[in-house]
Amino acid sequence: MKNKQLYFETINVILSVIFMIVAWILSLTLNENGWYVILFYGLAFAIGGFFKAKEGIEETIENKSLNVEILMILAAIGAFVVSNYAEGAILIFIFALSGVLESYATSKSEKALTSLLTLAPQTALLIKDGKEQTIAVKDLNIGDQVIVKVGQQIPVDGKIVEGSTSLDQAAITGEFVPVSKALGDLVYAGSMNIESSIIVETTVDSSQTVVQKIIDLVKNAQDNKTESQTLINKIEKYYVYIVILLSIIMMLIPPMFGWLSNAEAFRRGIVVLVVGSPCALVASITPAMLSSLSNAAHKRILIKGGKTLEDLVNIDTIILDKTGTITTGVPHVVTIETIDAVDRENTINILYTLEKHSNHPLAQAIVEHLKDSAKSLDLKSNEISGRGMETTIGQDHWKIGRFESVENIGIHDKYVKCTSLGHSTVNIIKNNEIVGFVALMDSIRPSVIEVVDELNSYGIDTHLVTGDNEFTAKSIAHEAHIKNYIANCFPEDKVTQVKKFQDQGKHVIMVGDGINDAPALATANVGIAMGAGTDVTLETADIIFMNDNIENLPKLIKLAKRMRHITLQNVIFAVSVILLLMVSNVFGLIQLPVGVIFHEGSTILVILNSLRLLRK
Repeated sequence: MKNKQLYFETINVILSVIFMIVAWILSLTLNENGWYVILFYGLAFAIGGFFKAKEGIEETIENKSLNVEILMILAAIGAFVVSNYAEGAILIFIFALSGVLESYATSKSEKALTSLLTLAPQTALLIKDGKEQTIAVKDLNIGDQVIVKVGQQIPVDGKIVEGSTSLDQAAITGEFVPVSKALGDLVYAGSMNIESSIIVETTVDSSQTVVQKIIDLVKNAQDNKTESQTLINKIEKYYVYIVILLSIIMMLIPPMFGWLSNAEAFRRGIVVLVVGSPCALVASITPAMLSSLSNAAHKRILIKGGKTLEDLVNIDTIILDKTGTITTGVPHVVTIETIDAVDRENTINILYTLEKHSNHPLAQAIVEHLKDSAKSLDLKSNEISGRGMETTIGQDHWKIGRFESVENIGIHDKYVKCTSLGHSTVNIIKNNEIVGFVALMDSIRPSVIEVVDELNSYGIDTHLVTGDNEFTAKSIAHEAHIKNYIANCFPEDKVTQVKKFQDQGKHVIMVGDGINDAPALATANVGIAMGAGTDVTLETADIIFMNDNIENLPKLIKLAKRMRHITLQNVIFAVSVILLLMVSNVFGLIQLPVGVIFHEGSTILVILNSLRLLRK
């Protein structure tokens, strides 16, 4: 719902109230049924019901079937016909007010979902014939080259053809650690260049970038209806005709047998139109779903639709990938190895000194590890972007990082062991020979234990899947309080595990990084991706944690259960009110004004109940 239309709907409701108050005052001071009273009630009716009538007529023409809006308009017109002008105007006013509240829920949801995105720039610096030219991103073609300076966002999806740098990809992937990018590496629109200028060649049309796909997902999220919502929409189409038929029967049958006068039968038939309308029932699902989507969006969680939230309610098994899900992505030093032929203490001091001059995340982890045991030397260093640090001491040339070099046989076995355990390595190179290395690995996320404990308390089976060996998998699972673990998993093995649980009647969540885990994400009942960095993520995951927080997992499950609980409350309440009012009308126990207030009031209460889901 556009904010502009919501604004006009609100103005119309306010004007409707003003005209009703004026009509009421005139009816008290002058003539209760004077033409001016009827005029102001008529204005309240026409202005208050304009948007709902327009919506109802357009949908009737489009779908070739009557709807709730038409039913309400008929009821209000009927109230005017039997000279219940105030009741007719009040009916339309309350109906319009409920529409404004529902529009408000939609607007809040759209605003929150849109705020998930840090959009890429609209212009780019195109390099053509050696000159820089500012051009709209939408006018770029595949193969065009753009320059991205330090502090600028990358405007296109492409590959680096000149230079190297580090990028802040938090807006796209949720990664809070800068990522090194060198010649030939792929980059995404919306990433922030934080180190040095690069030239990027466009490889994807602007309409197909990762950012644009996220925007498309945002637009489509609200159209993905829940199963409950779809069912009620189907029922509504037939229910409207049933109510109209009951109204006609009430108007015609009782007078034929002398049970009621024509006037009383007509009045009760109008009441049937009013109280039998499924307004509250129709409003039981959509505002609750939209409010839940909005709530999640405030937490930077992109959910592709309400059906996914419904699926979360039945989840009893969660499969968690290790790297990037259970771990933080912030490395810590596991070990520092050196060959016997070098002075270990001096080598570590050189390592510490050089890494102090680097801003790379691995360098910072090494400095943090050595700050109390190593000392800084008086050295002149040089940073080679995308590679590491270097210095010259006497006749020896030292390098720390990723450089072409020769491996020393004395350190080979230790190096192989560390890499086989999935550790990241930083080489210590002297005169182009690797004389040592630093092994680093991810840390367990600080909140993982709390999250897993909460999931376990819900009775949900938790499983860790990883490509690591048995020892590492067991250690990580034990540390994170995860009940079960599966080691040495390739992507196809993760799919096998998901299907295995589903064959046992389990409802499975798969949580992964959205790249290697893509097949399992697509197979699971609900696939959740940590971050949103690739096309695969956007196409396969049902939910994307844009902020990369594992704490979102139990919050989502609680939100889904709250939505189900509130939706059930709404449906039971709406149906109960309709049945009570219909039965009361058959026995003549309810007047039109009371029917209007109770029925339309129930619609407002249902929407207000749904809006509770907006609370964080």
